[in-house]
Amino acid sequence: MSLSWIFLGQLDSIETMSTSKKVITREEWERKLKDVKIRKEDMNKLVMNFLVTEGYVEAAEKFRIESGTEPDIDLATITDRMAVKKAVQSGNVKDAIEKVNDLNPMILDTNPQLYFHLQQQRLIELIRIGKVEEALEFAQEELAPRGEENQSFLEELERTVALLAFEDVKNCPYGELLDVSQRLKTASEVNAAILTSQSHEKDPKLPSLLKMLIWAQNQLDDKAAYPRINNLSTAVLEDPAI
Repeated sequence: MSLSWIFLGQLDSIETMSTSKKVITREEWERKLKDVKIRKEDMNKLVMNFLVTEGYVEAAEKFRIESGTEPDIDLATITDRMAVKKAVQSGNVKDAIEKVNDLNPMILDTNPQLYFHLQQQRLIELIRIGKVEEALEFAQEELAPRGEENQSFLEELERTVALLAFEDVKNCPYGELLDVSQRLKTASEVNAAILTSQSHEKDPKLPSLLKMLIWAQNQLDDKAAYPRINNLSTAVLEDPAI
């Protein structure tokens, strides 16, 4: 990413300068940007990586046709992966487990933590709809044996079962387990596991590059005044404050 390399280069160039901040004008900064050459093919691969990893199958197919960039996995598998993710996000965890096993039974067989979290989510969904007896039976039969073998599993199980002790579960100390964010967390874990089983990165590269950009700007802030990107969604350079 051109800006990241410029930031790192500037850090090296002013490391030995005095403690006073160096002022980099917009003209100088834009000239440095133009000196950095990035191939369009590399940018296209970055975009395709994001679309594939996040599961935007229609957008990925359209981008493949328009840019000529081939994805590194079969786009048809994205549809199956997104069906699993959608099932978890909608609370239909049993269906999600069946779909994962249809894709690749080894995913859950070799990942006990993921399987436990899916079963934990099933328990949460039973508690959500008020099926107390069924929830207790499910916890005893499916989750308790795994908790006996793993201390962290046992602690998570205890937190989940504790929801049953409160009448107003949403406002109890463990109410966050009933938040949509918990479903999203579990769905993200499943998504990452499926990607790993397909020999694909579990996280898109683009967010990592943006984190690198933020880190580089923070490092450079102490040493120089320069045109800064404060809004990543627009990527507009703002004149340095002098």
